[in-house]
Amino acid sequence: MSALEQNIEKLNRHLARFAEAGILHRIAGADHAGGGGIFETQSPVDKSTICQVARGDAGDIDKAAKAAKAVFPAWRDMPAKQRKAILIKIAEGIEARAEEIALCECWDTGQAWRFMSKAAIRGAENFHYFADQVEAARDGQHLQSATLMNITTRVPIGPVGVITPWNTPFMLSTWKIAPALAAGCTVVHKPAEASPLTARLLVEIAEEAGLPPGVLNMVQGYGEDAGKALTEHPDIKAIAFVGESRTGSMITKQGADTLKRTHFELGGKNPVIVFEDADFERALDAVIFMIYSINGERCTSSSRLLVHENIKEAFEARLIERVNAIKVGHPLDPATEIGPLISAEHFAKVTSYFDIATQDGAKVAAGGEVLGDTGYFIRPTLFTGAHNAMRIAQEEIFGPVLTSISFASEEEALQIANDTPYGLTAYLWTNDLTRALRFTDKLEAGMIWVNSENVRHLPTPFGGVKASGIGRDGGDWSFEFYMEQKHIGFATGAHKISRLGV
Repeated sequence: MSALEQNIEKLNRHLARFAEAGILHRIAGADHAGGGGIFETQSPVDKSTICQVARGDAGDIDKAAKAAKAVFPAWRDMPAKQRKAILIKIAEGIEARAEEIALCECWDTGQAWRFMSKAAIRGAENFHYFADQVEAARDGQHLQSATLMNITTRVPIGPVGVITPWNTPFMLSTWKIAPALAAGCTVVHKPAEASPLTARLLVEIAEEAGLPPGVLNMVQGYGEDAGKALTEHPDIKAIAFVGESRTGSMITKQGADTLKRTHFELGGKNPVIVFEDADFERALDAVIFMIYSINGERCTSSSRLLVHENIKEAFEARLIERVNAIKVGHPLDPATEIGPLISAEHFAKVTSYFDIATQDGAKVAAGGEVLGDTGYFIRPTLFTGAHNAMRIAQEEIFGPVLTSISFASEEEALQIANDTPYGLTAYLWTNDLTRALRFTDKLEAGMIWVNSENVRHLPTPFGGVKASGIGRDGGDWSFEFYMEQKHIGFATGAHKISRLGV
């Protein structure tokens, strides 16, 4: 039996429970069918129905928010060592079920096994990391003044809403939920409707690890129903969201009346700038990896290649050769590098850019084709002969599609790199240290890697500028979002107080 056949056999065993019982909401430690009816989730691999899913409405969100509010004081006040122990057990539970999580996620999203098998483990790392931070999360400062001993501390903000995307749903859910729980917040989680499976697994693992009922609640459904109700609910004090910039704008409006604190990780049209003095082979590897891995469906993908005109011809020639060799196939095949796109809607969006590119005058140098008719597969695509005013250089395509643009000078490269509404990441390839320092200082991006692909380090800040987001994840930045600063001043003597009405 091949590795693919073995994975399919294991997957079918895990999916049997979903096919039989569907996916229900999980509120206060109990299953709920909900008030919004049901919807079906399908696999992008062959368009087959996986299972039925409860569709959340405002009533379901209200139950979940009230459950989170009711248990918040007990979770907030639980000794830090006890909360830490629970988070460690959640991490261990994820590790024990990592294969199940990865198999379900591959089938639900179309992502390749080679990446999702690692994403599940990364989810465990998120819980391990923030478990280690629990005991120091509320530490503050001692700020002496002439008349007061001033101290600060932090306290959890309260019940929070977490809305996660469909591209790497399990890992990104842990990225948001782990620090929220570590801070002492309770959570209502609304996963993306296109990828509902592993959110159910996460709440099961958490409860099995001893997380008290109601601390983590999960309501499935659509943005216009469950999502909107969550962003408007008065008991939810903050919203952490990963997704499109347009949706982030809508959430800002919806949360305005209740003065919601928001954290947004939004879209990107990220440049990778390759100067002629760059390490050619390493830059080539990084350019390919950062746009064609994860099916190109990630916010930090380097979807615009800015390459110096002196090496443009050679670099694009190697690109075409490598892109045409990328293996597209069944996501559970360990040899597969790119699987199908997530849904019919997204497939239509990505493939529409094949015509848009040629209409704008660019060349489809590789790919630009649909593969088969049993799922949402396309060939990895490269556009050349482009300039930055084209739609393919300005709009987030969110697929395995790269646009190549040449530049003649450092000044031109910087102008092109910054000429976009987005500012999430940027990647710079040069062996000139002075240029790297100068260039990164002027790049409009929240995260920049020099001579490297995206290598995430959990204590560092993650987030963007402009239309790419508000706020930062990672390390203490996560706690700054999920916690409130508190100042207490103690008088150190009988200082003079102004007297009125005497």
